[in-house]
Amino acid sequence: MVRKLLLTRRSPARWLLAALTAVAATAGVLPGTAHAAENVVGGTRAAQGEFPFMVRLSMGCGGALYSPRLVLTAAHCVSGTGTNTSITATLGVVDLQSSSRITVRSNYVYRAPGYNGNGKDWALIRLATPVTGLATLPIATTTAYDSGTFTVAGWGAAREGGAQQRYLLKATVPYVADATCDNSYPDLIPSDEICAGYTAGGVDTCQGDSGGPMFRRDASNAWIQVGIVSWGNGCARPNYPGVYTQVSTFASAIASAAASLGG
Repeated sequence: MVRKLLLTRRSPARWLLAALTAVAATAGVLPGTAHAAENVVGGTRAAQGEFPFMVRLSMGCGGALYSPRLVLTAAHCVSGTGTNTSITATLGVVDLQSSSRITVRSNYVYRAPGYNGNGKDWALIRLATPVTGLATLPIATTTAYDSGTFTVAGWGAAREGGAQQRYLLKATVPYVADATCDNSYPDLIPSDEICAGYTAGGVDTCQGDSGGPMFRRDASNAWIQVGIVSWGNGCARPNYPGVYTQVSTFASAIASAAASLGG
């Protein structure tokens, strides 16, 4: 099983690789690996302003703007809780090389308490200054939206082992029931994780999409985040859906952490 960063799910070396590739990630280009984490495979280019809450992080992950000063991402994308000024967030554009892009440094990271590589795959990154003029992405607080068809987006690879993308890609993926997903992933944690993808494969998140949001429309037709790109077996392989952090499970903990960070 592989994280949709660049390393295996439980690899103790993933932080070293993340550090070595951080500079390339900032430019939106990362080398591929044979069994990489997810980017959007089978996707199409997003329109400018379509998903204003999308964030690209310099360690090679994605994220979503939870509040003007906080980015929600995956725990496996960060090294731990504490002061951290090494991460650059790029926002406000689909083209990472656009002169209109907004870049903000981090000043603190909060990683889910008890995270050990199995479940609890969420983290908050506090930005040094708040971002104005961009919509945030509310998170699901109940399981009401944890089914149906979801949207995923990211700057990750467009094929397994491929290069990171300059332009934001998007795709839709259907919910996969826990019992079905467990057939593909016996180590799935149903209370912490939610699966989405096609039996035939072909559409998925991929390497470099880790930490990005999986979202859908709520009852008011507004976007709501239901998942965080976490891990999977390769990218878009048949019978291997993507595995996402089930945001509703951690909504209270995320809100509490956000409050403690002043966000």
